[in-house]
Amino acid sequence: MTAGPRRSGTPTLDDVARLAGVSRATASRVLTSSVTVADEKRLAVEDAVAKLGYVPNTMARALATRTVGVVAVLVPETSERVFSDPFFSQLYRGAIEAFADASTRVVLTMSQPGESPDDLAGFLASGHIDGAIAASVHGREIAQRLLAAGRPVVFIGDPGVPGAPYVDMDQEGAVNLIADHLLARGAKRIATITGPLDMMAGVRRRNALRVRLGAAGQRVVAEAEGDFSMAGGEAAAEQLLATGAEFDALVCASDLTAVGALRALHRAGLRVPQDLLLTGFDDIPLAAHTSPSLTTATNPSAQMANRAGRMLRALLDGREFDSPQLLQSSLVVRDSA
Repeated sequence: MTAGPRRSGTPTLDDVARLAGVSRATASRVLTSSVTVADEKRLAVEDAVAKLGYVPNTMARALATRTVGVVAVLVPETSERVFSDPFFSQLYRGAIEAFADASTRVVLTMSQPGESPDDLAGFLASGHIDGAIAASVHGREIAQRLLAAGRPVVFIGDPGVPGAPYVDMDQEGAVNLIADHLLARGAKRIATITGPLDMMAGVRRRNALRVRLGAAGQRVVAEAEGDFSMAGGEAAAEQLLATGAEFDALVCASDLTAVGALRALHRAGLRVPQDLLLTGFDDIPLAAHTSPSLTTATNPSAQMANRAGRMLRALLDGREFDSPQLLQSSLVVRDSA
């Protein structure tokens, strides 16, 4: 005769199996949804769980399946930077959507002051998460440490490490749209505020502008490095103005950079677009509400994160996928150019 469930203590999976009249393996399969189980057995297991008040031991499940049902969006930036730039909220939304039909939680993790690449890699390797989507990675060292952590990781943006899986936008194509528009508007002396040059996005946008202008018989007349932030854009614009360089167009590597630059230009008595044309990058909501509104290139951040999330799911499932995957940008023409 089959023994009944225990009358004291915390109910176990064995108790559920006995009450449901199924094997322990079948009960486990029902609770993990790993394979299809006949309706009669599934209903018996679910009824037993309800009667016993059984709560699955997630740590034991993690040890058995080597998964914990959590992935992270890793952003090696401070919370101040992340929460001030709409780019990151769109990234997070896209990542969540990629796992919407899976029993997987998506958490957002940022850098703490003084945190090293080893700290981020240690978190990835800790066993608390199954894998990660990494964004806004500065320098190859962080990317290399994350790849060496032994957990699946997909990057948003080219991390500069051969073979690393990543999703990016067509950086050169987007810059070409901006450069061609300014040239068509008659710009002859184009300056730029780049993104951070320890990031491939900053380097590729700067280089693409140089190449496109060179093909048109022009060159970048002045350049300052920014950090994609409003304050960084303001400081970089002041640096450009202090050099005495004359320019009739300014290409900024992000919309926040362009907003900061606009402040510095206004203080200097320069009018946009009457005295010079100004462009941003990203098409954040603020770009349509500045004075003047910003001409910019779109940055499909939510779509990139969604695509990266699906690539991560493929990695976790052992499926093949294409990498890199590139998304296209489009030009949004507004009053600043």
